[in-house]
Amino acid sequence: MKTVAEINEKIKKGKAVIVTAEEIIDLAEKKGIKKTAREVDVVTTATFAPMCSSGAYFNIGPTKPKVRLGGGKVYLNDIPCYAGFAAGDFLLGATSLPENDSRNRPYPGEFRYGGGHLIEDLVSGKDVKLEAHTYSTNCYPGEKLSTRINIKGFNEAILFNPRNCYQNYNVAVNLSRETIYTYMGVLKPNLGNAHYCSSGQLSPLLNDPYYQTIGIGTRIFLGGGVGYVAWYGTQHNPGVERTKKGIPKEPAGTLALIGDLKGMKQQWLRGASFLGYGVTLIVGIGIPIPLLNEEICRYAAVKDRDIYAKIVDYSESYPQNKKGNLGKVNYEDLKKGKITIRGRKVPATSLSSYSKAREIAETLKMWIKGGSFLLTEAVEKLPLNVKFKPLKVR
Repeated sequence: MKTVAEINEKIKKGKAVIVTAEEIIDLAEKKGIKKTAREVDVVTTATFAPMCSSGAYFNIGPTKPKVRLGGGKVYLNDIPCYAGFAAGDFLLGATSLPENDSRNRPYPGEFRYGGGHLIEDLVSGKDVKLEAHTYSTNCYPGEKLSTRINIKGFNEAILFNPRNCYQNYNVAVNLSRETIYTYMGVLKPNLGNAHYCSSGQLSPLLNDPYYQTIGIGTRIFLGGGVGYVAWYGTQHNPGVERTKKGIPKEPAGTLALIGDLKGMKQQWLRGASFLGYGVTLIVGIGIPIPLLNEEICRYAAVKDRDIYAKIVDYSESYPQNKKGNLGKVNYEDLKKGKITIRGRKVPATSLSSYSKAREIAETLKMWIKGGSFLLTEAVEKLPLNVKFKPLKVR
């Protein structure tokens, strides 16, 4: 048994043993779980994938003349932001699009620029156009604001993502005769392709399936900077069916994440466009798992062959129709590039980058090893009894 405090002391002294979620697999096979748990202190996990439920909030200081943003209309690079807060605060969503997007859409279904791209531009240091149209009050007489600003010009620029880091996800296919355009990418007709979106054995919540170490307050790698788990994510659904090793067989837990956008890097926050669907943000996340005991070590040594994802027809059956359930497949087979569905070989492609996830896990490993990143104990466990309920439209 170890404690986070004891591991942090070893980190400060340069004596902690840190490995990635890939490296722990080989160590556990060679030395066994008991010896590995005793020798290794921290396992680093990671993912780099599109995460639509992302965004940022900002604050500007008083202007001359004073302008009240709250209750008005605010735009960054012509993209609308939500300004239903106080005078200087507003919120930008990663999927936001310009209101007049005719130039943004050369043909129907293509979106070239949106909130995710704007967040990337800010992180890269670019100037953006800030405009506001509001009403006059005694304390805020100004009605318009138009200026250029970059990330240094904000008092605060905070990345806040309500739902990231899904614990497993569907494999998306299309049984219909028409091409369909989804958040899982372009799906070709008649089982023409299959898309999945997880780093598998590197994925954070698949290495800590019952949230024994990852919880509210956990310090993480977020977008190339330091962030924290702020809460459990929206649509957190831990009560799904699991394997004997604790791995959920379908989408389960999620995380709400927060961090200082000013400390992040363009390399790990990338705007992206999905043809026919919209704009998103690709987010780089790395989470350390302290090996406090043998049970945690056993979970952290999970292999791709042990992680199964549900195959779902997105043409009609997503998300509720059980008839569109086409079985399951493990990540070892998915990463080979072809899977078998109804007796057919179907090309399989990942929307997340395993190579980038590996790079994040290595970077976080070096941060911890170098003593610049200490672990935190969760101030609250993520719930295991929350249920996700789809809206019943009346």
